[in-house]
Amino acid sequence: MRKALVILAAGIGSRFGGGIKQLEPVGPNGEIIIDYSIHDAIRAGFDKLVFIIRKDIEADFMEMIGNRIEKLCAKLGVEVCYAYQDINDIPIPLPEGRKKPWGTGQAVLSCRGIIREPFAVINADDYYGKGGYAKAAAFLEKGEYGLVGYILKNTLSDNGGVTRGICHVDADGALTGIDETHDIVKTESGAEAGGKALDLNSLVSMNFWCLPESFLGELEKGFPEFLKNMGNPLKDEYLLPTIVDQLIKRGQKVTVLPTDDKWFGVTYKEDKASVVESFRQLYRENAYQKELYADLTAK
Repeated sequence: MRKALVILAAGIGSRFGGGIKQLEPVGPNGEIIIDYSIHDAIRAGFDKLVFIIRKDIEADFMEMIGNRIEKLCAKLGVEVCYAYQDINDIPIPLPEGRKKPWGTGQAVLSCRGIIREPFAVINADDYYGKGGYAKAAAFLEKGEYGLVGYILKNTLSDNGGVTRGICHVDADGALTGIDETHDIVKTESGAEAGGKALDLNSLVSMNFWCLPESFLGELEKGFPEFLKNMGNPLKDEYLLPTIVDQLIKRGQKVTVLPTDDKWFGVTYKEDKASVVESFRQLYRENAYQKELYADLTAK
C-alpha cells in the first residue's frame, strides 16, 4: 500500500533567509528540520511527499528545498507533489478585509486530486523523531484515523510558554477529545498553564495525523458549513483538530499512537541552540549518518 506524507509548509515566510525558523540550519551540514522529517518518513516506508506551499513562495521554496528533494526522491523512487493553499480557494467570495489564511483544514483540502492513498500530516518546522514515523507508516496500512501522541514533558521549551493540544484517551486507546492549552510553561515541579499544574506525562497532539484518503471528502463537505457558520469572517480558521473532534462526536474512532520520541522545534529564537545540541546528541548516538540520506535505498 502506498503511503503519503503531507507537509504543511504554506506558513513558511515569503522572504527566505535569515529569521525564517523553518530554514534555520540545525544539522552538521546545514540540514534544516524538514530534512530529518523527510529522511525519517522515507526510511519508515512513506513513498510519496506532498508539500503544501503558496504560489508566492514557490520559486524560493524550490530553490531552497524542492529541487534538491526532488533529485533525492527520484533516486529513491519516492514521488514528490505540490499543493497550493490559496486564501481565495473558497466556495464563497472572499470576505472583505480577510488576510489570515483559512487554516490547516483548508491547507489539506488543497491536496484533493493529489492524494489517492492513506496519508500522514505534519508541520514543516517540527522534528517528530523516528519512532513516530514508524508507528504512523504501520498504522496507515489499516486505512483508519490516528494521531501520533507525544508526552508533554518531551515537547516543552526552556525559553517560554507553548500551546499544546492535551489529549483525552479512553481505555481502548481512542481519542475522545483535545483541550487546546495555551502558555504551558516549565516549573520547578513540572509544568503549568494559567496557574494550573499539568501532568507531565499527558499525551499531547503535535499535529501529526494519520488519515484515510476519504478524509478529503469530509474536508470538502465540511468547509462550506464552516464558512456558513463562522463567527468572525476575518479570523476564524478551519482547523484539523476541530474537524477531527467533530468526527469523533459523530462516532468516528481515532486511535492515539503514543511515542516516547522527543519533539524539537524553534518556537523561540533562543531554542535554536538547544535544538542544534539535540541533533548533535542524535549523531553521537548514531541515529543519523554524517551524510543524512546515505542510508536510504530505492523503493
